[in-house]
Amino acid sequence: MTATPDARPRGTRLPRPARRRQLLGAAQEVFVAQGYHAAAMDEIAERAGVSKPVLYQHFPGKLELYLALLDEHAEALVKIVREALESTTDNKRRVQASMQAFYDFVAGDGEAYRLVFESDLRNVAPVRARVDRANHQCAEMIARVIAEDTQTPAEEAFLLGMGLVGMAEVSARYWLSQHGSIPKDTAEKLIARLAWRGISGFPVAG
Repeated sequence: MTATPDARPRGTRLPRPARRRQLLGAAQEVFVAQGYHAAAMDEIAERAGVSKPVLYQHFPGKLELYLALLDEHAEALVKIVREALESTTDNKRRVQASMQAFYDFVAGDGEAYRLVFESDLRNVAPVRARVDRANHQCAEMIARVIAEDTQTPAEEAFLLGMGLVGMAEVSARYWLSQHGSIPKDTAEKLIARLAWRGISGFPVAG
């Protein structure tokens, strides 16, 4: 196989955690650029600068490698949304911080958001389960705040939380597709203002 221009030189021995990180980084580059189906383990190994047997020592197959990446980035999304919600007790600022978290995730280096939001494996059960779990965890955290502050029933609060997650995800992906025609901070504030105007209409619990 002809080496890709970005292939790493072979021969460097790394501790297992560092090697795993290297392999995941190479896999992300290939999956993001080509999608799951077009990506080849040969190319991922070449990009990482290792032999295929080394790659298979860490990941038994392409799906397992993809799922490891998906787990990592889905967990990262949940983490930054949690941090946004915990960053303040002011609900208007919570909305702003949560919207910023989604925009930060979508704008992050390496286009990792594509693995979570634009996967060509969304109909494959283990992929769908992971994406759904991340969305549900984000919605549950938002719903908990809504329910506590407005005494909205839990099921209704969860629906509102899922709506806010969808608003954040879809608007952030659209914003990115426009290649900066609207500054990121302006886009975040616009969507946060829209979300706040809706959610602030619910009466605060006494």
